[in-house]
Amino acid sequence: MGQVAGGPPPAVEEKAVTNAPAEMIEAALDDAANRSTTARADIKVTSAEAVTWPDGSLGCPKPGMMYTQALVAGYRIVLQAGEQTLNYHAMSRGKPVFCPASRVASPVAA
Repeated sequence: MGQVAGGPPPAVEEKAVTNAPAEMIEAALDDAANRSTTARADIKVTSAEAVTWPDGSLGCPKPGMMYTQALVAGYRIVLQAGEQTLNYHAMSRGKPVFCPASRVASPVAA
């Protein structure tokens, strides 16, 4: 019968809500480290959530492109690298893709 040592509870660090697969988050962090001047260890996960994209562009439409007009289950990962916010969008499987801020579109409302 073990006893818990007395003392104050450990400090709880505020964490971002993440329900994206760890391997997707890791892939986004790797890309962000290559894309920015911030060390990988200093890049913060702002959010990593399951979303539904409105079409095959995964919320990152390229001008002049046509996309499948069907709802697509996937993920949105937002990272903070210093002053820079980096957005990554993905389908439910595969690797996340960097989406420039100028092309970011919102997922379908839940």
